[in-house]
Amino acid sequence: MNVNIAGLFDLSGRIALVTGSSTGIGFALALGLGRAGAHVVLNGRQPDRVADAAQKLRDEGSSVLEMPFDVTDSTAVRAAIEQIEGSIGPIDILINNAGMQRRGPLEDYPEETWHELMTTNVDSVFYVSQAVARKMIPRGRGKIINICSVQSELGRPSIAPYTATKGAVKMLTKGMAIDWG
Repeated sequence: MNVNIAGLFDLSGRIALVTGSSTGIGFALALGLGRAGAHVVLNGRQPDRVADAAQKLRDEGSSVLEMPFDVTDSTAVRAAIEQIEGSIGPIDILINNAGMQRRGPLEDYPEETWHELMTTNVDSVFYVSQAVARKMIPRGRGKIINICSVQSELGRPSIAPYTATKGAVKMLTKGMAIDWG
């Protein structure tokens, strides 16, 4: 039996925002969404890296909007979501991928690094999801995907703060599903 895989995952006409998508996992997700026909909105804090990633996707034939903004700044997030929805249309798919890891012994872990990790890995998911959900809920449709880690279930030496953030994202995702599903 021949199955057209591309036909099973056709996102033509859909708008997908991927946070932290200028490199790594986020870029790979954006590439896949673009190949499936979605109009991809690339995000990152560094405009030059977002522009480079966007050009790579365009070279692949994807439709791309560059949207550099800081996902840890709730005001910037709300403004960016308004700009996206006002300029290209409603966000159908949100992938919260932005994140970081900082290793170190827990007993000596700097407080400022703890807050940086929490803000980047947890607060950003709340800020972006809330801003997008406020648009999706009245439309009665949309998908929000939060990238966690095996560390939301397991622990390893020197990454307890990272594990805490990914566990928080896992539980926030469950709460989103209950409240918004």
